[in-house]
Amino acid sequence: MDLFDKCKNQLVEDIRRDGIYPYFHELESRQDVEVIMEGKRRIMLGSNNYLGLTVNPRVIKAGVEALERYGSGCSGSRFLNGTLDLHIRLENELADFLHKEAVMTFSTGFQSNLGIISAIVGRNDYMICDKENHASIYDGCRLSYGKMLRYRHADMDDLEEQLRRVPENAGKLIITDGVFSMGGDIAKLPEIVDLAHKYGARVMVDDAHGLGVLGENGRGTADHFGLTDQVDIIMGTFSKSLASLGGYMAGDYRVVDYVRHASRPFIFCASIPPASCATALEALHILKESPELPKRLMALAAHMRKGLRERGVAIRESITPIIPIYTYTAERTLVKAKELYDNGVYVNPVLPPATPADECLLRTSYMATHTEALLDEALDIIEKVIKE
Repeated sequence: MDLFDKCKNQLVEDIRRDGIYPYFHELESRQDVEVIMEGKRRIMLGSNNYLGLTVNPRVIKAGVEALERYGSGCSGSRFLNGTLDLHIRLENELADFLHKEAVMTFSTGFQSNLGIISAIVGRNDYMICDKENHASIYDGCRLSYGKMLRYRHADMDDLEEQLRRVPENAGKLIITDGVFSMGGDIAKLPEIVDLAHKYGARVMVDDAHGLGVLGENGRGTADHFGLTDQVDIIMGTFSKSLASLGGYMAGDYRVVDYVRHASRPFIFCASIPPASCATALEALHILKESPELPKRLMALAAHMRKGLRERGVAIRESITPIIPIYTYTAERTLVKAKELYDNGVYVNPVLPPATPADECLLRTSYMATHTEALLDEALDIIEKVIKE
């Protein structure tokens, strides 16, 4: 058998042939509430730019100035020649903002989960994961030498059953998304923390979609529940609310320092480029100064959720700015995504294995810089397309 015999994807070929292939649309403008994609205006309801800071003049200026001062890159890892004073400032200010002892940064959010989990979890340790955790968590678990157990999504009885299976003297790490990226629902963190105490486990929260969204001043899921001191590791990314690129780990100093010296995805990867570091830092400054931004974001999400309900559009309930619209079958999901795109609204189709086969979704997400008028225009288009 030739190695490349597997390089054929019949589904992709079929949907390309049918004209409903939904991926790799070319963006020809800034990532904003309205974009130009493939020559046409589209209302952007498929971005994770939750605070709308990718086009903020202060953020752009910070990136330009860093590029001019430090050049285009560091040409090396943080471990050797790639640590800038900007990296240290970002880590220190983020640790202070999150009320944690220390923060370390990674070059991407995906890499953060690879680097944290593979460094912390050893051969005789266990990872207990929500089944709807992000793919990067699963890959981090695979990269570690530990054993992974999974519990049914948000099912605390099943989580406890998995914890009972773990040998009492083994290391245990419960890993959960804070805000689940596809469904928009929030982890049952109080119950998770209680079970962690009961069974001697540590808790890690992937807060990629929680920072800038939940909690006081947008501090995230742990702060939302008042459990910052009970969550051992907070992971996050700069590519969403902080309008840049990179990721981070926040926790106790001794744990962060251990990962800094043990994580191969950290040690052997070039550091965050200066412009990306500076833009994340300036976005963090804006978030600190603007507690109204997360509140505005949640208000707009509520406005959109109310409008969809009033129009009879079936949605998955949550309070976050991620609102999935049920389209059920894969074919209908792809067709409706294409029709919305053609009518000027960009959304993300979500298909198996990210959903069950009969619960496919159109994932919509919102920015603090959307306006009610623009969202009402989108609502009218969604109603028309979904009901046809």
